[in-house]
Amino acid sequence: MPSPIRAAWILGVIASTLAGQTPGTLARSSEAMVASAEPFATEAGLEILKAGGTAVDAAVAVGFALAVTYPVAGNLGGGGFMVIHLPGQGEFTVDYREMAPAAAHRDLYRDQDGKVDPEASRRGHRAAGVPGSVAGLCHVQARFGTLPLGAVLAPAIRLASEGFRVSPALARSLRADRDVLGAYPESKRIFLADGELRKEGDQFLQPELAGVLVRIAEKGRAGFYEGATADLLVAEMKRGKGLITHEDLLAYEVKERAPLRGRYRGFDIVSMPPPSSGGIALIQMLNLLEGFDYQPSERSGPDRAHRIIESMRLAFRDRALHLGDPDFAAVPAKGLTSKAYAAHLRPQIRERAMVSRNLTDADPFAYEKTETTHYSVMDKSGIAVACTTTLNGGHGCGVTVTGAGFLLNNEMDDFAIAPGVPNMFDLIQGEANAVGPKKRPLSSMTPTLVMKDGKVMLVIGSPGGPTIINTVLHVVLNVLDDGMEIDAAIAAPRFHHQWLPDRTQCEPKSLTESAESVLGKRGHRLEARTYGIGDAQGIRRDLKSGILFGAADPRRSGLAKGL
Repeated sequence: MPSPIRAAWILGVIASTLAGQTPGTLARSSEAMVASAEPFATEAGLEILKAGGTAVDAAVAVGFALAVTYPVAGNLGGGGFMVIHLPGQGEFTVDYREMAPAAAHRDLYRDQDGKVDPEASRRGHRAAGVPGSVAGLCHVQARFGTLPLGAVLAPAIRLASEGFRVSPALARSLRADRDVLGAYPESKRIFLADGELRKEGDQFLQPELAGVLVRIAEKGRAGFYEGATADLLVAEMKRGKGLITHEDLLAYEVKERAPLRGRYRGFDIVSMPPPSSGGIALIQMLNLLEGFDYQPSERSGPDRAHRIIESMRLAFRDRALHLGDPDFAAVPAKGLTSKAYAAHLRPQIRERAMVSRNLTDADPFAYEKTETTHYSVMDKSGIAVACTTTLNGGHGCGVTVTGAGFLLNNEMDDFAIAPGVPNMFDLIQGEANAVGPKKRPLSSMTPTLVMKDGKVMLVIGSPGGPTIINTVLHVVLNVLDDGMEIDAAIAAPRFHHQWLPDRTQCEPKSLTESAESVLGKRGHRLEARTYGIGDAQGIRRDLKSGILFGAADPRRSGLAKGL
């Protein structure tokens, strides 16, 4: 008899794109590597590298190209985070997360009777935060790039103005979200071909979007946050009773924040600090797991899976209780990522599964000292970029800015819209993440670098809401603990726990049948995941030879390719 998880999987609706166990193509190069979720975007990055650009120039080109060819998550109307390593200069983290409009307030999504309307933070104009992607990419290019902004925008402008062939993946994503896109006339016209649906092989031209990209190429961030594009965006807000104003656009700030750093079994971990929760949770889980002896022979055993699940549970509990925008709330980042705090929590990981609702609160302050996408780029000089960018849900709030051709985010749903009310990812979040004017909502994005002796040896990240953090955790463990090559590490089946709901979602074969049986007896609630967890894009550098190995997640249809 098959196990309960496998039986549910067999009976469920299985997405044909979920491979999970079969590694994708392993790319190899001694020059440079780009791994992204969309082949045209990967090629855009390679084009810039061939023209003499660095990994930073290529990363900016990939970001703008994704806004054209990967509308489900690539964007001009969203935001993101970038982690950059420059040899001899160190690491930099750039926060261009969306911000709440000045008119936002904690009761924004309650009606006159005080009842919460979750859909209002997920669909339509009032779900959109002030976009940060254009400001962030322009900032990165000006600060760290070597080529003119117009040069790195050229591939995206060409893809928008001359068009490109609709891929099977693009056709599927548009078809899957046709109800969301079809609810708004401009989205229906552009992305659904006025309701006819765009088919694989169709030529897709986006002249309005090309016009916006040209204005950015000519004027930098002012080509988006001021002038014609800004006028179109604000007019769209007024048309749909949204909140974003000209003042909000002009006030948007990109922030360089101190990188979050951890250490695991002799490797240095560099990741994104708040308002991303990803770096804190990743380092906290690695700290917890480092306290247990581990042999590769234990990889498929129940004890290791049990410890990983319990580490996930504890980290996501602290995420809910303590994390938010550090510009508005005291976030105990150093405490949560300290080895001492992990040692304090570790004894809670015992023989049986913990019960999430019964967890005792801990005080990390006592340990203080004074449908998203990811891409990875690295060049032979050692420059490395990990970038995760998002509209939040697939195709964001569904609204396309009339006359500008780009979709807006629904990032306001990443706030805690009311105490105890889960967001679209079933996350319960705390007071530190309440809606407020000019605040940045908490994120799970986890662009990460793993380093050894000052050199980057792994660039990794993923989309997937809260599963982002655990996807990155799995890949890091697969590479560092089990010595897997990057393609196998990304393809290996994964599981996910996020404190609440108190369940572990499992891809097929993420646990052996015997491990499932043992974990069930220990009190774990295991559920089959009917679609893939994450879409990791990674690069591993062999520190002896300097060879770069890249892989795109076989769960979807990305491309890793070397120069």
